[in-house]
Amino acid sequence: MSSSKQRPIVAIATAPGRGGIGVIRVSGPHLGPFIYALLGRPLEPRHATYCRFPDALDKTIDQGIALYFVGPASYTGEDVLELQGHGGPAVMQQLLNRCLTVGAPFNIQIASPGEFTLRAFLNDKIDLAQAEAIADLIDASSEAAARAAVVSMTGSFSRVINTLAASIVHLRMLVEATLDFPEEEIEFLEKYQAHNKLEIIQNELSEILAASRQGVVLREGLHVVLAGEPNVGKSSLLNALAGQDLAIVTNIAGTTRDKVSQVISLDGVPITITDTAVLRDTDDAIETIGIERTWAAIEQADVILHLSAVGSNHLTLDPEIQRRRSVKSIVLRVCNKVDLAEEFIDTTNDTLLISAKTGLGLETLRAKLLELAGWNPGQESPWLARQRHVDALLLAQHHLLQASEYALQKDLVLDLFAEELRLAHSQLGLITGQMTPDDLLGEIFSRFCIGK
Repeated sequence: MSSSKQRPIVAIATAPGRGGIGVIRVSGPHLGPFIYALLGRPLEPRHATYCRFPDALDKTIDQGIALYFVGPASYTGEDVLELQGHGGPAVMQQLLNRCLTVGAPFNIQIASPGEFTLRAFLNDKIDLAQAEAIADLIDASSEAAARAAVVSMTGSFSRVINTLAASIVHLRMLVEATLDFPEEEIEFLEKYQAHNKLEIIQNELSEILAASRQGVVLREGLHVVLAGEPNVGKSSLLNALAGQDLAIVTNIAGTTRDKVSQVISLDGVPITITDTAVLRDTDDAIETIGIERTWAAIEQADVILHLSAVGSNHLTLDPEIQRRRSVKSIVLRVCNKVDLAEEFIDTTNDTLLISAKTGLGLETLRAKLLELAGWNPGQESPWLARQRHVDALLLAQHHLLQASEYALQKDLVLDLFAEELRLAHSQLGLITGQMTPDDLLGEIFSRFCIGK
């Protein structure tokens, strides 16, 4: 990892396509000579300089703002140059090519996905949880998720983890100091109130774990697939939940021939709703492809809303859906068009009754989806979290429980007590990156966009 920090990197830092502004970002050690070769002039650090960006023949590629940050007072901790010009794809590509040509003697190369943020992490500008929060802020699909990502990005989650880790370290220090005096092992627990300290740490971890689980829900949301036979109102339900006409609704069976997806926000939780082609026997080649895509969506769903309508046999597809769904997915039966019912509908089979047309039962359905997502209203997480954070917290909780069990044994084995504390501390270090394998870093930063 360290060798990658020696070469300068460059990338377009703004999204592909046309825009009012486009940004080229360069990071590396000692960029002063490169800047002079590129622009024909030095730049004053931390000042916006309006200048032209020339090509090899001294013709103007563009005019814009050049910003120069001298490391370590920069995003990456290295020297950073930003060229802010007009956001046309052709202009951005010319500027990028010019940077590569001028930078060839300096061994400048195109940045890998997430490499700017990786360097920020490696240079101790941010920790791993903050780096992940940057990517999560970019990917946030709801206002609540974006707010929580900002909280994590500014270090709130990391501070909570570091405070808990410091408490464990303090207890470890007391335990390991006592290992030199084995005759005082029992007295140690009483003298330093080890039981009470450990209990406080366990309670704090439980609170962090509960909040982090909510943070995972806020980040990952729920993938819901609407499935059913023709004319049961799948497209109408999608439109009703989304609050807009996304799918075409007609009385003609098989109107939806391919899947249509929309992300909606329920109490800030992103829910991806996918309307699918009808599941039926057909000789139509195009509709067959749509049905194959429907089954693929069902196999990947978190929740499958199996729709029927008043008067239809909603159990017809159940065996096949149950067979094709993934182990993690839940099938929720929903009966639509209850506004057309002429008699009492039996609900003993746990079927939700709704009317996508009138809105009857939709609030109950929304509440059920939030419940299935694991969302607890009123217990929102102050930060965004990932499943790997929860996994690490669960393992830390396990090791603290083991430590507590050792402490309660009649013949205290203090070195085992200390080892469980060390293992718990190591798990917390995985969250912030203080103890992180290189393969995990590669997995995390490869998911970033290029230029970030």
